[in-house]
Amino acid sequence: MSENELAKEAVDIAYQIHTHLGPGLLESVYEEAFAYELTKRGILFTRQEKVKIYYKEIVLDKGFRADLILEDKLLIELKSCEKIESVFHKVILTYMRLKNIKLGLLINFNVNLIKDGIYRKVNGLEE
Repeated sequence: MSENELAKEAVDIAYQIHTHLGPGLLESVYEEAFAYELTKRGILFTRQEKVKIYYKEIVLDKGFRADLILEDKLLIELKSCEKIESVFHKVILTYMRLKNIKLGLLINFNVNLIKDGIYRKVNGLEE
């Protein structure tokens, strides 16, 4: 699947989860449901994958972890918060750059309409 096809699937999954569970639960609940839906759809993914930082000849250990990475093409960061802070946008853009991933979705489940909680990130730039 292409990045855009994976993003379309991810948005549909977010909609399904939000419709079924509603807003305001812990992020870990949404991540578990997301993993279930991805498995059901046969989409390969990793959860809580360590994001390494290479600097010269060493690897810096900062403890970054990406919530979900789909087929090494789409990075997804899940949130369940009142307001998406600018730092959350920086985090996903940093992970995308360090993992060399072109497309990312920042998804906040603590919204009334899930479409208002989805932010698409491309090539390290906001669209």
